[in-house]
Amino acid sequence: MSRVSIAPREPIGRAGEILTRPRPDRDRLDAILAAVLARIDHNLAVFTDAFPAPSSQGGVYPAIDNTEWTNGFWTGMLWLAWEASGQDRYREAAEHQVLGFRDRIDNAIAVDHHDLGFLYSLSCVSAWKLTGDLVARDAALAAARKLLERYLPAAGVIQAWGDLSDPAQAGRMIIDCNLNLPLLYWAGEETGEPAFAQAANRHIAQAARHIVRPDASTFHTFFMDPGSGAPLRGTTHQGFSDSSCWARGQAWGVAGFPLVHRYNAEPGLIETAARLANYFLNRLPDDLICCWDLIFADATQPRDSSAAAIAACGLLELARALPLSDPDRETYETAALAMVETLGERYLLPPGPPGTGVLAHAVYHMPNGVGVDEACIWGDYFFLEALMRLTRVWEPYW
Repeated sequence: MSRVSIAPREPIGRAGEILTRPRPDRDRLDAILAAVLARIDHNLAVFTDAFPAPSSQGGVYPAIDNTEWTNGFWTGMLWLAWEASGQDRYREAAEHQVLGFRDRIDNAIAVDHHDLGFLYSLSCVSAWKLTGDLVARDAALAAARKLLERYLPAAGVIQAWGDLSDPAQAGRMIIDCNLNLPLLYWAGEETGEPAFAQAANRHIAQAARHIVRPDASTFHTFFMDPGSGAPLRGTTHQGFSDSSCWARGQAWGVAGFPLVHRYNAEPGLIETAARLANYFLNRLPDDLICCWDLIFADATQPRDSSAAAIAACGLLELARALPLSDPDRETYETAALAMVETLGERYLLPPGPPGTGVLAHAVYHMPNGVGVDEACIWGDYFFLEALMRLTRVWEPYW
């Protein structure tokens, strides 16, 4: 990563209040984990040959084919459930779905976008790491090569969406892509080919330089000129406005920069993540579960439990990378614990028919009115990942 200047962190104004919150004990966390596993069991028959839609309808996910950008989250949940419990029914369902991911990349089914990391890190890289599945490894490497095709050398970014010849999408990167980059780094390690890491390093540097604003808030999307590489403009796609800070986007930044740091030891990645984390924590309601855009910090706007779950994982990953002497490290850990406990105590959906989601009160796409105050499958995944981080010695699939 080429170095970028890093401004000081915004002090966490509520650090004292966060640090004095009682910490949930292990029994309570295990009980929440057991409730999530029970919900996966309840849904297993529906979602072995099919997948949950990105967001629920009335709390219940419609069943869909393997065509959405979100399908890897459910398969990732199956792998997490297998690691948590040792029960083979989860592994068998996940392995069945891996075959579908192999078919999807072989036949180029809905893969012309940057979310191949979300799809293949959680379904196939995980399978390779956990079981040595060669079919999964081959599928993940094919997906990584497809993702690399979206790299625009002059701009130094991976284009998010659309046909690469589409002028409306040309040169657009988005904050979500931080979580897609580990697929490239992994592929580089597996193959020894430097192009994967080179593209990922350049993209994360451009994200740190252009998506992160001077005050440590973030744009959702940023356009680069694909020919000259000149920075053009920051915009939103799912946030309140171009100048506001979409909560899930900020959470992607909190989680993504330290995950990339596992592969790229540039210290600026961790300090950038810390700046984003402090901005995030300073703009939360009292229960630490964010509204859908951080321009709102009160309970009159819909919360986004999915962004809170992502942020909890990010805070734990960030704390892991910081020295014990860092003044904010304990606050990050305590805040993540508090978020997870609150989600487990107040945001779990009640039992319902097969297909019922895990976390209530998430938001998919507020401007389009899609998945508002519903379950979102990535929120369910990251909630389970956070529980694994808090109750196990766990190695990420990313």
